[in-house]
Amino acid sequence: MNRFIPLSVPNFEGNEKKYVDDAIMQGWVSTGGEYVDKLEKQLASFLCVKDAAVCQSGTAGIHLSLVDCGIQPGDMVIVPALTFIAAVNPVRYQFAEPVFMDCDDSLCIDPFKFEKFCAEECNVEDGMLIHKTSRKHVKAVIVVHVFGNMANMESIMETATKYNLIVIEDATEALGTYYTDGRYKGRYAGTIGDYGVYSFNGNKIITTGGGGAVTSDSPGNVAHIRYLSTQAKDDPYYYIHNETGYNYRMTNVQAAIGVAQMEELEEFIKRKNENYYMYIKLFEGFEYGRIKSFSERAFSNKWFYSLEISMDRLKCGLRDIITELNKRGVQTRALWGLINEQKPYKDYIAYEIEKAKYYSLCILNIPCSTSITKEDINYTTLQIKDVLEGFACG
Repeated sequence: MNRFIPLSVPNFEGNEKKYVDDAIMQGWVSTGGEYVDKLEKQLASFLCVKDAAVCQSGTAGIHLSLVDCGIQPGDMVIVPALTFIAAVNPVRYQFAEPVFMDCDDSLCIDPFKFEKFCAEECNVEDGMLIHKTSRKHVKAVIVVHVFGNMANMESIMETATKYNLIVIEDATEALGTYYTDGRYKGRYAGTIGDYGVYSFNGNKIITTGGGGAVTSDSPGNVAHIRYLSTQAKDDPYYYIHNETGYNYRMTNVQAAIGVAQMEELEEFIKRKNENYYMYIKLFEGFEYGRIKSFSERAFSNKWFYSLEISMDRLKCGLRDIITELNKRGVQTRALWGLINEQKPYKDYIAYEIEKAKYYSLCILNIPCSTSITKEDINYTTLQIKDVLEGFACG
């Protein structure tokens, strides 16, 4: 079979080549240049924030946020068990300790277990949240807006404020998602907490190949993050450095791609939504799986589509389903393995992990590129239905 429908691939149908050629002709291909500045201004304008700093990746953005907010060795940071591991690894870069939290049905961090952990497993001492058993300072929480859904930020922010926790929003999958009602109506994912982090990896809704960005409720934080990302240069002529810096700045060539992609972002979000609702209609009434919904209180960019499969009715595992669909030219993937079960993280606290375990075994991500055709969506749906029916018990 020659037909192949990829899971999620970039879409370069705008001015990407024009702007990259311009950056090359100008000779600005490294970490300086007008496209870096343009992209930062575009992001700040789109998100309705004062400033944004671009960097090499979403992972770098999370790390820079942790550095800026003062996470130290031995501090504790609350993180999701159900997410891509890049959201958690930067905690260990700072030699801090993750505390793994369950998800709710949005696949985002469970706000009620988050509050329960703070209230029952910790004490407030001198304005700091101290874990009762280890006596370590619980200092921050990383909230991931999974697949473009919006976590329950009203509840999360209430708990964080009550216990004096720093909130880092991992909005790497949620550029363009925003609240449509409630306290944060009109606020975009990544603009509610202390820091917001975005990713422009190749499979994201817009891409720079590799890349990311950070925003903050404090422009001073953004300026410091930009400074840290360029090796903390205090005097670029005599190479004076007063802090430990990082080589985390985005290149001008990457930013040139990003500027073109930002011009297409609203169109890409429109297509993501149209294709999502097409899948909803096509899977309506299907007995072995349903498309998971997004928060009714937010407009989502619908970055990734999740099919929740009735695995108890099938005589197979997700690996079998993925393998068979791949043979038919349809690329799919399972949800992530739980981070608290990964070898580097088995010895850290995992608090009442229940729903995350369930969803890790039954969610299938299906093709969602902005360039996918209606014909491909129909074909994908037919193949998934046929494979699941073929694996049905009895």
